Parts: sequence; C-alpha cells; structure tokens
Amino acid sequence: MARVLITGSSQGLGLMTAELLAAQGHSLVLHARSEHRAAETRSALPAADAVVVGDLSTIEGTRSVAEQANRAGPFDAVIHNAGVGYREQHTVTADGLSHVFATNVLAPYLLTALITAPGRLVYLSSGMHQGGSADLTDPQWEHRRWQSAQAYSDSKLFDVLLAFAVARRWPAVRSNALEPGWVPTRMGGPGAPDDMDLAHVTQAWLAVSDDPAADVSGSYFYHQQLRQPAPASRDTARQEALLDYCAALSGTRLPAGA
Repeated sequence: MARVLITGSSQGLGLMTAELLAAQGHSLVLHARSEHRAAETRSALPAADAVVVGDLSTIEGTRSVAEQANRAGPFDAVIHNAGVGYREQHTVTADGLSHVFATNVLAPYLLTALITAPGRLVYLSSGMHQGGSADLTDPQWEHRRWQSAQAYSDSKLFDVLLAFAVARRWPAVRSNALEPGWVPTRMGGPGAPDDMDLAHVTQAWLAVSDDPAADVSGSYFYHQQLRQPAPASRDTARQEALLDYCAALSGTRLPAGA
C-alpha cells in the first residue's frame, strides 16, 4: 500500500480522493488551511494518519506545510489538489502576489521543491487551461484589469507546465497532470455538467495504480484517458521560464534531478 499526501483535502475533490484511497487501504496525510479546517478533516476521515496545516496562499504557510509533510513522510505520491477557482476577486497576498497565482501555481512549485521527492507527483489542472496564456509579462495582474476566469485559466496552464517540467527534470519521478472535469463542487458551482462520480478517480489512479497506463510521466489525463494538453505546455523554454520565475519569487530553486 502507498503513503500519499493530498493538499487541499479538507473538502471537495481532495477529500473524495482521500476517501477513495483510504477505502483501498492506503496510508494518507491530508492538508487543511487552518486548525479549524483540520479538526473538520480529522472528523471527516478518521482513517487519515495526520493532517498538515497551513495557508498555501503565502510562502511562509507553504514552507510550513512542506516542513510538516517531510516530518510525516516520506511519500510514495503527492497529489497537488489545493486551489482556488475561476470566480475569485482579485486579492493580493501577504507576499504581494495575486492569490490565484500564489495558491494555484507558486504553492505546488514550492511544495515540489521542498518536500522529499516521492515516486509520483499528480497536479490538478482544468480543461480551462486550454484558454490560458503562459506569458509571464504580468502574471500578478498588476498592470491589467482583473479577469478572474483568465487568471484561473493561466494558472491551470502553469500547473501543466510545472508537471511537465518536473517530469523532464526528474526522470525517476512520475509527474503528470489531469483535469477532473467541470463538476458541481463548491468551486465548480451547482450547474457544472460533468460526472461527480468520476471527478476524483484519475488522481487517485495516477497516485497509486499498478496499471501500466498510469505508469507514465509527462502526460495529461481526463477520466483515466490521455488527452492532448495545450501546445504551450510542451514548450521547454516556457517551462524553464516558469521555474525561474517561481524560484525568484520564493527564493527556492527546484532541486536537481530526483
């Protein structure tokens, strides 16, 4: 059985993924943003070994989560599930960053850089990444009028770039991205049309399955099937630019090949 860390697992798809993996007998460490959420998470899934706590919209909070995770690890897989959605107001974090970029992009980058490399890394993206831009001219929306859906789409494209960059740089680690579908979670909204029963299956499968189809790296999935990601995600120059940008923001570079 595998030991798995799931970020953003106090509710929604993260908790659903944890419940599925727990039912399969895997060992789980969950994550919640606050102590209050952590208590709710422990109550929701008592089978979890531990809950790490920290606000992933801040660099300090993300570093704290990484430290707690390393004490609770090592892990066979880390699922980067935490994120904010496409209807967010523009707010700036304590680090002076757009909270969408900070939570959806910088946090998984920094956790990847700081947590002892697992065997598998799984990054949640979205079908909206197809409309995203990988342009790093103004990723913090300091010089443009805020467009929440575009900021979200950009962040989900950056997540695919990150997954593929890690796959290329760390050949010993299986690193993949996926879209769970537009499902009626709190983030997706009540009118979302996709199948909620399938939304959490692919990330669990990529994290632990012995299925040869899951034994890959640098791929993009939807409902356990390969799907073509946005062409920009395969651009190694854009991948490297994102890694350099996140390293400059966080003061932490992605380690050499795991």
